[in-house]
Amino acid sequence: MKLPRRALLRLAAGAGAGAAALPAMPRVAGAQAYPIRPITAVSGFAAGGPTDVVMRILAERMRITLGQPVIVENAAGAAGSIAVGRVARAAPDGYTLSVGHWSTHVVNGAIYALPYDLLNDLEPVARLPSNPMIVVANKTVPATNLNELVSWVKANQEKITVGTAGPGSGTHVSGIYFQKFTYTRLTFVPYRGTGPALQDLIAGQIDVIVDQATNSLPQVRNGAIKAYAITATSRLASAPDIPTVDEAGLPGFYVSICMACGRPRARRMP
Repeated sequence: MKLPRRALLRLAAGAGAGAAALPAMPRVAGAQAYPIRPITAVSGFAAGGPTDVVMRILAERMRITLGQPVIVENAAGAAGSIAVGRVARAAPDGYTLSVGHWSTHVVNGAIYALPYDLLNDLEPVARLPSNPMIVVANKTVPATNLNELVSWVKANQEKITVGTAGPGSGTHVSGIYFQKFTYTRLTFVPYRGTGPALQDLIAGQIDVIVDQATNSLPQVRNGAIKAYAITATSRLASAPDIPTVDEAGLPGFYVSICMACGRPRARRMP
């Protein structure tokens, strides 16, 4: 499904303001209690990535509140569209949730011919955390700050590899944005999630990732990778030593990932 521009912008505004996470009470006839069995949350990316980690933390809190296990399943592939499609086809009973972010629930509708309708087949019900991105590189990259990194990228752009979680993912869109801001042409390497991409960055198999800050910061603190800038107007309280892109020499390069989750929308009878 290709979303019309106006519909895409409307959906994007909804995702940014508060797209989905905890399930609303399902529309079940009578007074049947909910939930009476485990709930499945389907993530569109590999285990260990930021979407997976956030959902597993939420799942534990939901288990305590709801009294039923919340099982996180990873159905990676096609920038999360496989997982979202699986949820869109599920029964609208509140027992199957879709967890992702603006790329899986907004951008994919503009770049893929989806077998489901993002506007009509899914129902957002609450907000999940959002966080800025961070420009990181493997330890062998010689640059010591963002200006030096941009100069190094420009001088070696034919050889620079940028890891992503797949076409249309947040890391991919952020990487393209970085390419535009630096007036370069880079090689993008798709993975089944940011977790595997980060592992290859640590191993020196790829050069750069514009990653979610929550995902890369532990490896930055461990000294496994280099951090250059936060893609926001202010520094992170959890990483006050990392400058913003404005401070580091790439003003205006702002990217933030708003995470989302939803459930299948109940269809009205004709």
